[in-house]
Amino acid sequence: MRHRPTWWKTLVALVLTGVMLFPLYWMVNISFTQRRSIRSADLWPRDFTLANYGSVLRTQLPYLGTSLLIAFSVVLVTLVIALPASYSVSFLDFAGARAMNFVLILAQMIPAVVMSLGFYSLFNDLGLLDSIPGLILADSTLSIPFAVILQTAFMRTMPRSLIEAAKIDGASDWRIFTQIVVPLSRNTIVTTSLFAFLWAWSDFMFASTLNPGGGKLRPITMGIYDFISANNEEWGPLMATAVLASVPTAVLLLVAQKYVAAGVTAGAIKD
Repeated sequence: MRHRPTWWKTLVALVLTGVMLFPLYWMVNISFTQRRSIRSADLWPRDFTLANYGSVLRTQLPYLGTSLLIAFSVVLVTLVIALPASYSVSFLDFAGARAMNFVLILAQMIPAVVMSLGFYSLFNDLGLLDSIPGLILADSTLSIPFAVILQTAFMRTMPRSLIEAAKIDGASDWRIFTQIVVPLSRNTIVTTSLFAFLWAWSDFMFASTLNPGGGKLRPITMGIYDFISANNEEWGPLMATAVLASVPTAVLLLVAQKYVAAGVTAGAIKD
């Protein structure tokens, strides 16, 4: 059988990849360019400088620290709530289990801007405005429904005979959950943790609505606006901040990619 040439598919893939990656390259290019040369739009930093990164390290580290604290806290809150909830929906027979899945899907459809307005009124009454705990709670509402849906889809593919055998041996639900279900859910745990981290790390809607006056306790998505004013934009430091803010997510994606590839397909096929 004669094989058709596929070189053009490779060429198209390379072109599309280049188009998608060019904004990232341009961000890095501008971050190493002095302000007087930015408008020349050179394809590489002819007027090279590290001053933009020096400015970022002097002013943006508190915001980066706040974002890391919020993101890791959201991951922790998401796992603490989503894992037991997923186990309950998957293995414990209780009224309303199917309705719970439907409610979680509906929760994913609510726009963040609508949720932020409700959170503003609630957090104002609770004294959580302009606070890190407030942002952690708000960001967790985005990641928990997704985590429960994904974890439930995987747990339902686990052999029932495994759970029943553990119960016959006298294992409690807590022991089954901690010693059997959680270890077997490693891939989906990593996947949901990564998505929770990314959502919290990149959040702007909740940060701008619920924490606009947080000072140095604002996340990096708000701290970056220190370089933007009504009459001036510091594009070099701004792009340098964006580059540094991309490093944690890039590292996590590289480290966790094999777990994510397995986790996102978990539950797609039932044996």
